[in-house]
Amino acid sequence: METQQIVFLLILVGTLALFISERVRIDVAAMLTVLALALTGILTPAEALSGFSSEPAIIVAAVFVISAALSATGLTERIGAMIARAAGAREWRAIVVLMPAVAGMAAFTHHLMVTAMMLPILMRLAREQHLPASRLLMPMSLAASLGTTLTLFSAPAFLLANNLLERQTDASLGVFSITPIGLALVVLGILYMTLGRWLLPRHVARMAETDYLRLDRYYTELIVEKDSPWIDKSITEFQEHFQRRLSIVEWLREGTPHREPSGENALLRAGDVLIVRASPDEFASIRDEPGLALHAIAKYADEAVRKRKKPKPKSADKTEEYQLVQVVVAPHSPFVGRTIGHVDFLKTLGVVVVGLWRREGWMREELSQVRLREGDLLVLWGAPRTFAELADHRGFLMMVPFAAEERRRRRAAIALGIVVAVVAAAASRIMPVQFAFLAGAVALVVTRCVGVEQAYREIDTRIYVMIAGVVPLGLAMEKTGTAAYFADHLLQLTAGWSPTAVLMALFWSAALLTQILSDAATVVLLGPISLAVAVALGLPPQPFIVCTALGAVVAFLTPIGHHGNLLILNPGQYTFGDFLRVGVPLTILISVVSVWLAEWIWLSGPLSHA
Repeated sequence: METQQIVFLLILVGTLALFISERVRIDVAAMLTVLALALTGILTPAEALSGFSSEPAIIVAAVFVISAALSATGLTERIGAMIARAAGAREWRAIVVLMPAVAGMAAFTHHLMVTAMMLPILMRLAREQHLPASRLLMPMSLAASLGTTLTLFSAPAFLLANNLLERQTDASLGVFSITPIGLALVVLGILYMTLGRWLLPRHVARMAETDYLRLDRYYTELIVEKDSPWIDKSITEFQEHFQRRLSIVEWLREGTPHREPSGENALLRAGDVLIVRASPDEFASIRDEPGLALHAIAKYADEAVRKRKKPKPKSADKTEEYQLVQVVVAPHSPFVGRTIGHVDFLKTLGVVVVGLWRREGWMREELSQVRLREGDLLVLWGAPRTFAELADHRGFLMMVPFAAEERRRRRAAIALGIVVAVVAAAASRIMPVQFAFLAGAVALVVTRCVGVEQAYREIDTRIYVMIAGVVPLGLAMEKTGTAAYFADHLLQLTAGWSPTAVLMALFWSAALLTQILSDAATVVLLGPISLAVAVALGLPPQPFIVCTALGAVVAFLTPIGHHGNLLILNPGQYTFGDFLRVGVPLTILISVVSVWLAEWIWLSGPLSHA
């Protein structure tokens, strides 16, 4: 073994030690690796920094922006609600409906975003249909992982595999090259989870988990404005439009509860007030709903502006200088026991109460008639300077900005069209894949489907920097001859083995290594070896690199093997043994199907002779 190879192996061992021990963040560890490769002369500075401009890094960053746009325009939320409605109360039906839908979403967005989005939806579905959450969350997480095998760009591991393939050989993978394998794995996962439901545990979710998912809705009042498109529309139409995003608690007309089930009086009129329960994001999105406004702001905005002794702004800009803040009513607060109307927040404090969250109890009266309790969380609207003055008020605790993302639902069609165009451009090779995704991300920002700040915020810089750091690691393994060295030893070990057995060995090597490393790091480490083996065997390299990447992505063995599993671990009350019991037989089946299809597609193997 040459000196450069020994130095490279020392750097590799150090990198793996940092990744596994998590003494430093993975992105920091990746940058230390880049520096070590450059300072030791294994790579030139340009080669060491080439990961930042690599295709995988650019596509991953763009996919995060695309995912943010789909979420911001309400598309993912709408799909999630449709899945929940279609799932019904039968466990088997929920699994059959849930898994293909989640896999389809994960094929075009980031699988962690899909898992995070579906988690509260499934927790609510399980509670309403009296189903154990643990019977739904694991199939959902599996579907999100399997969905990443449907397209080349949905998992960093496949992008890195293709990058290695293009750099070291004349071959490459298309956007949908792995789709046949992915479709087979999704079908396998659905059948396995449906027929093998007895393997799934029946754990009751912690009350704390269900609480934080259930109590994220605030009471507020909406007013139907003049010339609103909702005038002469029924409450039923209103509820169908907003689905579960808004829950109507009471309908007031001129301050009087209005409960006629039918007839002319059952139609909405200008000035009607709807008391609703809404998520924080709906608060931030109301101003984008034509003909609806937060009642308190519509009623008191002009007076609030006058109290600040400022010129009255144009109506379109009335709320731009004002913000939403949430505060908790403190124990022994002077406001406890008094109604919101009696306190007159605008007159006494210069702010307007636009919403209220309460841990227990159901409210039907107007906000002004609600008697405050200790622990009530109020959403206040006012000028920043006013809130600065209120920060030390003894009646409040925990004054923080109102955390919510505005939903841009009116731009959903634009976002969907851009995403379809991106996939079509990448698949047809009209332009390079990385430029197609970069153009799509920019188009989504330019068309205001997602805000610039939100787009940057949604890019997981740790993953981007980690990928940029591990790409040179694969280049160094190839440049120093380390990949060929290990490939020679692997060939000696597997001498006389069939291509099927070699592919299976690569799959399981990646499947075991990915339990302690990320899928991307696993592919960077094993990818060059798999390609060297293919060259030595005189066979097409695609099935070897694909089986390695599949092993890194779809090995459903432990809760630490996939970040999505970590998200569902506590809500589902899963144990390590639960994942082993479900995952080991499943991963064995996945490995057989993956190797069989990879050999059939690229080597004309057993299927063509069946």
